[in-house]
Amino acid sequence: MAKPKHTGGLVYSTHPGSQPQAKPKPQAEVPPAQQDLRVTVDKKLKGGKVATVVYNFVGPESALEALARHLKQVCGVGGSAKNGEILIQGNHLQRVTDELKRLGYRFKVAGV
Repeated sequence: MAKPKHTGGLVYSTHPGSQPQAKPKPQAEVPPAQQDLRVTVDKKLKGGKVATVVYNFVGPESALEALARHLKQVCGVGGSAKNGEILIQGNHLQRVTDELKRLGYRFKVAGV
């Protein structure tokens, strides 16, 4: 029995999961007063280290990253932002909530 010869060409599939996906539409920026953020302190993330988490952010990634950058500067620490969630290293619940209030964001402190 002869082995099939590899031609090096492209292989096309009609399987629904193999079709190119459409790029997600960029979300419109939601004003701070219409956001419904949650703020909490979590110890389960980052290998047992304490982190202040802001989640439920609605809007484009650029707006999320800008808010995260501002909160990190206010707290004087590092952190990250992705998928509608901001992580601030350390327990900075009071500073973060004070700053969100000053910026006009609607939020609730969750699980504390």
